[in-house]
Amino acid sequence: MAELQKRLADFAAARDWGQYHTPKNLAAALSVEAGELVEIFQWLTPEESARIMAEPESAHRVTDEVADVLAYLLQFCTVLGVDPLAALAAKIERNERRFPVPGDAGE
Repeated sequence: MAELQKRLADFAAARDWGQYHTPKNLAAALSVEAGELVEIFQWLTPEESARIMAEPESAHRVTDEVADVLAYLLQFCTVLGVDPLAALAAKIERNERRFPVPGDAGE
């Protein structure tokens, strides 16, 4: 993950894009890219959406948008100093406490 974040930062720095990579701009770009991912599925039935990766052209579109979403999320995390894996682990732990499995001995 850190290597990908460095590659993204180096890519942006080489093009002098750092000036545009503010938290606000990166959050907006992330939202736009997530919207583009949603757009692919917008009018599909649940069954069609489950088969989307079977078609090479639609699979390529999905993987490209996933990459764009992840790239902007990683850049956002870099700019704000957020460790995305640590943030996710902490969130999962909170959700496990918040939403216990019904019937678990811990209840």
